[in-house]
Amino acid sequence: MMQAYGEGFELLKESGYDLDLAAIADLWNQGSVVRSWLLELAVDAFAKDPGLEKIAGYVEDTGEGRWTVQQAIERSVPMPVIAMSLFTRFRSRQSDSFSAKVLAALRNEFGGHAVKEK
Repeated sequence: MMQAYGEGFELLKESGYDLDLAAIADLWNQGSVVRSWLLELAVDAFAKDPGLEKIAGYVEDTGEGRWTVQQAIERSVPMPVIAMSLFTRFRSRQSDSFSAKVLAALRNEFGGHAVKEK
């Protein structure tokens, strides 16, 4: 859920409109199907720092996600959302991902896609 909220709020932030994300989170929490304690926490976070300017995009993991993914693998239970969320946490700790560099280079080589150089 946290990953989905994060992605949704990022889309809203990048919409090109001057949106009050705290007000949106509060509105959603008033009887909407997405109402939750996590949205209450989002309201609080956006009220303290509307653009989250004071927070780095580094996301630590405490082990629960790792344990859950390991158990899912051992029991052959598909958990793509939790696995992707865990890997997104790992990605948040990299300032410049080597795998992203490889992807950019390959796209440039096969399709002439633009590459951002340092």
